[in-house]
Amino acid sequence: MPSRITLLPQEAQIAGGQLSPPSTRKQEAGREPLQPAMTGTRYLGGLLIWIGLCFGAGLFGSLFTAHSVDTWYLSLNKPTWTPPNSVFAPVWSLLYLLMGLAAWLVWRQGGFRTHPTPLYLFLLQLSLNAAWSLVFFRLRLPGAAFAEILALWALILAVLMAFWRAVPLAGALLVPYLLWVTFASALNFAIWRLNS
Repeated sequence: MPSRITLLPQEAQIAGGQLSPPSTRKQEAGREPLQPAMTGTRYLGGLLIWIGLCFGAGLFGSLFTAHSVDTWYLSLNKPTWTPPNSVFAPVWSLLYLLMGLAAWLVWRQGGFRTHPTPLYLFLLQLSLNAAWSLVFFRLRLPGAAFAEILALWALILAVLMAFWRAVPLAGALLVPYLLWVTFASALNFAIWRLNS
């Protein structure tokens, strides 16, 4: 004799059309359908774009720094703990790389649709980062640059916390950036006071 197949109550209801499959019920409950997974090419392209944006901000700032770092900046009174000029480029290069990687880690979890606030805050702080060189080196206003870098510091902290909630590793990657800008803020303040 053929063996009888016994359906569980829930399976019987699904087979009889009384219940929808679990995946269908989730969508009926108001949940959005799963987004298609990103391809490897899109992942790599996104990584290059985020890193490129960060280095682009650095390049923008360097346009103003290059004209003053060997002239006006040399003439300023500076504290004894000022690093040599050769330190800044490699430090910022590493920081821009970490910043781009951090933003990419958050972006790949659903992009601006899933994490709009952290990513827009990141872009805002990136614009302030680039603007600092304009204020300090091009306009030669250390006092105004100090006010600007304080705003930048606050935004970096906000981004770090938002990134940490989204992807903890992304937040951790911004810790060196926050520490360096803390140091840069102290240096900016000292230069402002010594040349007022």
